[in-house]
Amino acid sequence: MSRSESNDGRRASGRQGGKFRKKSFSRGNAPIKKQNGGTPAPNSNLVRLNKYVANSGVCSRREADVLIAAGNVTVNGKPVTEMGYKVKLEDEVRFDGKLLNPVKKEYVLLNKPKGFTATGRSNISQRSAQSLVAKASKSELKPVGKIGKEATGLVLFTNDGEMSKRLNSPKNGLRKIFHIELEKPLRSADLKRIQEGLAVDGKVVKVQEVSFVDNAPKSQVGMEIYSSRNNIVQRIFDTLGYEVVKMDRVVYAGLTKKDLPRGHWRYLTEQEIANLRMIN
Repeated sequence: MSRSESNDGRRASGRQGGKFRKKSFSRGNAPIKKQNGGTPAPNSNLVRLNKYVANSGVCSRREADVLIAAGNVTVNGKPVTEMGYKVKLEDEVRFDGKLLNPVKKEYVLLNKPKGFTATGRSNISQRSAQSLVAKASKSELKPVGKIGKEATGLVLFTNDGEMSKRLNSPKNGLRKIFHIELEKPLRSADLKRIQEGLAVDGKVVKVQEVSFVDNAPKSQVGMEIYSSRNNIVQRIFDTLGYEVVKMDRVVYAGLTKKDLPRGHWRYLTEQEIANLRMIN
């Protein structure tokens, strides 16, 4: 930028050697500071009622306005229908009688690398999967379900304790697909045993589908399973005398690894969250 451009096209004074005279504030020319006029600072403890309801996971803000107008929301025991009404975080807000929690529910999907633990413990170590999603939220996110340290693939993290409990319930066996690599080829007879239902620790495990991976050695197997038993895939092959070398969870409860590189995470879409909420 030229000197003339940097000074809005004004001409330089010859007495100043081509440099512009700076304003002097020594003669009462100091700029007058604008006063606040006594405007009170916004109260960070107040939040709009529709946001409070939406953050509780009941619905969107727009839908919350409808529920509020219909008188379905109470604050400290009294129905509130006023649009834009603000509440304190310590107020008791209920929807259809159910107490709401204003902490925004967040849902994060991680493509876990090998060697990272995924547990519900609050301490975050350098090699925990939780450390990989630490920047995703200001609140503590915990993994839904368990996956072995040496396994890779999809792990869902959330601060929605109610959803986590529902997804972990044995009655809600979630669809999971694994790509498994064994230390030796899987015998066709053993593949058939898994298909027909294999007893693990005295209890038969139902597998929705298991087959060899196309165009790959017989040591690579794909498995679709709904069982919620801990480390069940590993235990199936342990029972048959095979060592699992690699195990990658490629699908979890309808969520996939598409466009999600190993070690990276993303937020769930509204549609994905809605689909998970339909599981009951």
